[in-house]
Amino acid sequence: MPADVAPVSTPLAPPLGLRPDAPSNPAPETGPEIQSGRLDNGLEVVVIPDHRAPVVTHMVWYRNGSADDPAGKSGIAHFLEHLMFKGTTKHPQGQFSDIVAELGGQENAFTSNDYTAYFQRVSKEHLGTLMAFEADRMTNLVLSDDVVVPERDVVLEERRMRTDTDPSAQLQEAVQAALFTHHPYGTPIIGWNHEIEGLDRTDALNYYRRFYTPENAILIVAGDVTYPEVEELARKTYGEIPASGAAPVRVRTREPESRAHRLVTLADPKVEQPSVQRLYVVPSYASGKAGEGAALEVLAHHLGGGSTSLLYKTLVLDRGIAVAAGAYYMGTALDDTRFYVWAVPAPDVTLEALDKAIDDVLDVLATKDVAVDDLERAKTRLIADAVYAQDSQASLARWYGASLATGLTVADIARWPEDIEAVTAAAVRQAAAHWLTKRRCVTGFLMHDAEQAAA
Repeated sequence: MPADVAPVSTPLAPPLGLRPDAPSNPAPETGPEIQSGRLDNGLEVVVIPDHRAPVVTHMVWYRNGSADDPAGKSGIAHFLEHLMFKGTTKHPQGQFSDIVAELGGQENAFTSNDYTAYFQRVSKEHLGTLMAFEADRMTNLVLSDDVVVPERDVVLEERRMRTDTDPSAQLQEAVQAALFTHHPYGTPIIGWNHEIEGLDRTDALNYYRRFYTPENAILIVAGDVTYPEVEELARKTYGEIPASGAAPVRVRTREPESRAHRLVTLADPKVEQPSVQRLYVVPSYASGKAGEGAALEVLAHHLGGGSTSLLYKTLVLDRGIAVAAGAYYMGTALDDTRFYVWAVPAPDVTLEALDKAIDDVLDVLATKDVAVDDLERAKTRLIADAVYAQDSQASLARWYGASLATGLTVADIARWPEDIEAVTAAAVRQAAAHWLTKRRCVTGFLMHDAEQAAA
């Protein structure tokens, strides 16, 4: 059946504070025209044309992540991501991956707080094959204890290697838990060890049946294709999956407003480089009022976006008390999110002294408007980085999918450069004064021994 909503065409301007090492949003001025629509079963279809090479990036995003894990079942979203490679009623375990490899393609998957995504990159003539396999595992996954139990051990080992043996990761986990005491963002994506140990086949299948439906999914295809081509293939594959009803409602506990600053310290002999980190609860693009996300984005870039940022110039170049410093805004989230500030002390500088210096920088931002030149530099850099990022087909697909999966619309994404341009010096000051107050944050000290905090 044809899509029940006519394709919507809009300039591309992908999202929005996705991660600290990536530009936030490709701007639309020179970007491709994206088109989006919806199949009769509710599957959202988004096409991002890129005709420079005959390749495609094919992604399926599900609107569920670790923050949707049932109470006491932390890690089930991530665990199910692993299990999605275990075979279906039509294809045995490993066949999908073998086909992708035979086609000379790449594949992977990832889970965040708010979404789970699966992607492949192959030559365009194989797009239909990928769609058939991915549509199959959307509805025909087969799980037995013989595959579930060993894979659970794989996840436990992953947690041991990435978190339990890494002091920096342990501190990050503890700080997040202290920041979000009620909201599920305080629970690690991989889950707590004792709860992972209890996950079983029934847990995985219940979660799969609830969230892995066409109404809850977004198909993103970027590459040498047109919307009609993708829509026709999608109808023949994903369109054959019956609608299951309304998309699942995502009900989450709201985090109460913080009334007191919290300090988390971790001392471990394995730590070679001490550091200070701060996390603040702030609005995301999806949860905030109009303009709040853009103001926080500009604030983060001015404060800690590289070697020309205020933190770096003040702490590293001018005062010489840090060897590195930065800040970033995790704006792509369904609920209120995180604003990070961090610094690494110079030799013989205590963590307390460095923390006080960060306070001094933030006090200036909260009381004085950013200079016009600095404001324009931050906005220009954000938009320029976004334009350059359009060279990466996969990044475009990821940014677009992440924004849509966290509650934004095509119109929100297209409007992002205008929102950044509209940010004023007063808006940056107000964002700093309101959101970056000490009572709203958790500070983490990472050190070799306790004496480094205030020696």
